[in-house]
Amino acid sequence: MKLKHSLFTRRQFLNGLIGGWVGAFLASLVYPVVKFIFPPYKEPDEVILPLSDFQDMPPNSVKNFAWGSKLGLVKKNDDGTHFAFVGVCTHLDCNVAYMDDQRKFFCACHDGWYDENGINIGGPPPTPLRRLTLVITEEEMIVKKESPEETS
Repeated sequence: MKLKHSLFTRRQFLNGLIGGWVGAFLASLVYPVVKFIFPPYKEPDEVILPLSDFQDMPPNSVKNFAWGSKLGLVKKNDDGTHFAFVGVCTHLDCNVAYMDDQRKFFCACHDGWYDENGINIGGPPPTPLRRLTLVITEEEMIVKKESPEETS
């Protein structure tokens, strides 16, 4: 039935509705592929942090910093040395937390565990936490990507 003052017919309405659903479905399929090909963030080559923020860390503790759009972690060991990690789980990029009483890193998303050196020891994480190179100067702590020759 066509109304006297209708702007479009039932067929035009249903075609528009179905076309909108199809368009939304295709967009939901294409969007993740585009984000995979063109990631929305770029990881920095290095981050310069003030050393004063990390000097008073007690042994066996972790402090966070921004590594691009991801979490970075600086860990101070009992002997006073420092390590830096990218603080996201290698399973699905969830943030990890350091459990200082257990001396382990924990990912709450899927119960992933890493030892205090970032090596995966339990749960679904396939690889260790990604290590970063740490250079300490008089006033700065410079965190850099680990070069390929250092990882082998």
